[in-house]
Amino acid sequence: MDLVPKPDQVVSAAGNVAHKVLYGGLADLRPMPRTLIDEGMMRELYHYRPRATVREQGDPVLLVTPLAAPAICFDLRRGCSLVEHLLSTGRPTYLVEYGQVSFRDRSLGMEHWVEDVVPAAIREVSRHAGGRPVHVVGWSLGGIFTLLAAAVDAGLPIASLTAVGTPFDVSQVPLVAPLRPLLNLNPTDGRGAITRAYQLMGGAPTPLVRWAFQLSSFQKMVTKPLAVASHLDDTDFLAQLEAVDRFTANMTAYPGRTFGQLYHRFVKGNVLKTGEVVLGERTIRLETITAPVLVFAGATDGIAPVGAVRALLPHLSSSEEVRFEIVPGGHLGMLTGRRARGTTWEVLDEWLEQWSDRPAAAKPARKTARKGTAKKAAKKTAAKKTAADKDAIGANPTRRYGSGGSRSLAR
Repeated sequence: MDLVPKPDQVVSAAGNVAHKVLYGGLADLRPMPRTLIDEGMMRELYHYRPRATVREQGDPVLLVTPLAAPAICFDLRRGCSLVEHLLSTGRPTYLVEYGQVSFRDRSLGMEHWVEDVVPAAIREVSRHAGGRPVHVVGWSLGGIFTLLAAAVDAGLPIASLTAVGTPFDVSQVPLVAPLRPLLNLNPTDGRGAITRAYQLMGGAPTPLVRWAFQLSSFQKMVTKPLAVASHLDDTDFLAQLEAVDRFTANMTAYPGRTFGQLYHRFVKGNVLKTGEVVLGERTIRLETITAPVLVFAGATDGIAPVGAVRALLPHLSSSEEVRFEIVPGGHLGMLTGRRARGTTWEVLDEWLEQWSDRPAAAKPARKTARKGTAKKAAKKTAAKKTAADKDAIGANPTRRYGSGGSRSLAR
């Protein structure tokens, strides 16, 4: 609202306040209808029902949720739901989630998701969709699960991989970087206070997970009352706040062994930066991934900053094609924020179209650019940019969506 509100702003603000008081909120939080088609230990696979007005067609999309975060990250609210958007394009859409984590799940390690949950979900989606290859989209830790699963099993029916806000160099994460020297000050037996705590509790409890996510956007938390007051006339803004609050309130816990692996190997050891991860008795190398990979980084992401996400790219040398995009938004906003509708989702649509309608077993040669020599010239120009230029928002010369707005954020 303006400092001196206009009459129409006052009317809109009054209407929003009245609606919230009378009906409890402004956001349409109805989930998109879905059907459970497969389940196993810590695995629930859903197929979203096609829209009545749109014919379901094309290769399917599997959405992979991270641990601790609720699956509503992909279906936040009507109008800001990636699921709703994919269904509107006729794309067969599936989601794998894990249910509530309890103390009895404390012995489950990351290999359970990398070697069992995600591969089983990919195979079942392909089977359910008539044997078509699957576009796998993972957000945050879900992106790590997705990439490691593809590296473990080259025979999975994968059409493409997409990692959204997935950090591969935690030394560049603002919340972690100052603490890493302290993490190495464990006693000689390796059983420091953090280690003993998660072993006793069976994992990272829900309140701690929720607090860590909120801390990543601490500035927004502090300024939230002012933001609400200044946007009382903006129904869409207020609805988005309600949806994000519901998302945060529904976070869950990490299993004990998985949390231990994340703490010791990824946070303390920063092994993802090397491109090689040991889980159980298996050594997983990201360089073995051959499927095309799309990587998104959020311009203002405090959990997975641009540099932390970009660290993945050197390890994808065998991938058929790698595309890196910097989009507006924080960790959740880049996936399902209001601006994601015209940025992240548009790029994803283009990517899915580019790598669709190929046989599951096909291993074609690397695709040439659709723009031919123009795209090659753009790549040569981009190679000459400085590191700072590469990190600029909207700097990708192949981006097709209007990025003027995102460039303005970098000034």
